[in-house]
Amino acid sequence: MLEIGSVVPDFELQDEAGKMVRLQDLLGGPLLLYFYPADFTPVCTKQACMFRDIYQDMVAAGVKVIGISPQDPASHVRFRAQHSLPFPLLSDPDKRTIRAYGADGPFGLGVRRISYLIGPDRTVQHAIVADLRVSRHETFAAEARDKARELGK
Repeated sequence: MLEIGSVVPDFELQDEAGKMVRLQDLLGGPLLLYFYPADFTPVCTKQACMFRDIYQDMVAAGVKVIGISPQDPASHVRFRAQHSLPFPLLSDPDKRTIRAYGADGPFGLGVRRISYLIGPDRTVQHAIVADLRVSRHETFAAEARDKARELGK
């Protein structure tokens, strides 16, 4: 996991529409970037729906929300549609970005459930790893929202 204060690696990944998205395109303000193992799994679905349910509050605080997993854009299209997700999902099938952000699972298997709040200067402002406890990510999101409001002042 990346340390608070460290500069995050750049990336370029496909979104669910097949468009290439670079980190620098997302950093007009704070960014909540979360890594998750797979679309349509129970805990990942619960996490995505939690971010969906607080999304308007995050946007009001100036925070963009983006999810990254290894699934392809077609899977992300179905996952977003089925759960009415208002934020983009990026595909990292070779797990290059997942590894760079310390979210690769033990022995390269799977993906760790990690959330980062990244400031406009590309530094980690806040971070959490909680593989099975979505409630910890919900608490993190509320803290990230409040921290983003402070950054905006």
